[in-house]
Amino acid sequence: MTSLTLRRPDDWHVHLRDGAALAAVLPFTAAQFGRAIVMPNLSVPITTTALAEGYRSRIRAALPKGAHFEPLMTLYLTDSTTAQEIDRAKAAGFVHGVKLYPAGATTHSNAGVTDLGRLSGVFAAMESAGMPLLVHGESTAAGVDVFDREQVFLDQELAPLCTRFPGLKVVVEHITTAHAVDFVRGARAGIAGTITPQHLLHNRNALFTGGIRPHYYCLPILKRERDRQALLAAAISGNPRFFLGTDSAPHERGAKESACGCAGMFTAHAALELYAEAFESAAHLDRLEGFASHFGADFYALPRHADQVTLVKQNWTAPATYGFGAGRLVPYRAGENISWRLAKGAGP
Repeated sequence: MTSLTLRRPDDWHVHLRDGAALAAVLPFTAAQFGRAIVMPNLSVPITTTALAEGYRSRIRAALPKGAHFEPLMTLYLTDSTTAQEIDRAKAAGFVHGVKLYPAGATTHSNAGVTDLGRLSGVFAAMESAGMPLLVHGESTAAGVDVFDREQVFLDQELAPLCTRFPGLKVVVEHITTAHAVDFVRGARAGIAGTITPQHLLHNRNALFTGGIRPHYYCLPILKRERDRQALLAAAISGNPRFFLGTDSAPHERGAKESACGCAGMFTAHAALELYAEAFESAAHLDRLEGFASHFGADFYALPRHADQVTLVKQNWTAPATYGFGAGRLVPYRAGENISWRLAKGAGP
């Protein structure tokens, strides 16, 4: 196959940052995707509908001229979130989910939730409103192995929550293990999972090939090869519970290449191309459209796009860096070959 045309996709999990960083990375996402679920974990978290409205306006103002892209906003769940704020978010119409970060789980998550039991009223309001809970599914309990954090959270925290609130819609974001695949596949109705390109293409060996590779460090961390294989099988399965979410997470180069480097990979410069590589490796490019363009829109009860994008089989080399405000950003696969390309380019 030398080209692939599909209905315009959406990214159901992306970090766009703010200010100059937002202006640097937004064009890549807007070039490929019609919509994106925007993460709320800025340095000042987006905890209210009013803050979400302001952030939405800044994103729209930063769009390249002529871009047709809609940011879908989320709220950052904290111990002090109220049911009334959920009602305001629902009434606003532009908030499409509430993000659960266990406190301390990842970048800018210190304001996250410390005890799910305190938020029963919030979850009940979300269940009633049809507002999805978007979950960073990792336990932060002391003594839990970093490679087991996802499984422990799903079994000990999320499974009981889903039972207590049987009508609550839940997205287990950036799933990384065979256990998470089984959890989503076997769950009750209303539970889905997103999968990143890096977790489809790499296992944890990528972190240590030739030395420590900080630009392959993300959270949840890359897992075992059997987990990668399970994720790939889920992605190509045609099961509508699994859909695209890049978790593209840009950091300035020095913040990655430091004694305590930040977690996150910037993949937005080649997101759809990377998914095409993964699906092609499993001989199922024919199933990329459902995963990228149909299933997420259906889950969020949004219309599928009418326009299309085309990928062409064309080798290109990802740049060593991109501009990122006052610094530089090292993209995923920097200086390496990528075998598919968006026909009209992928950003600046």
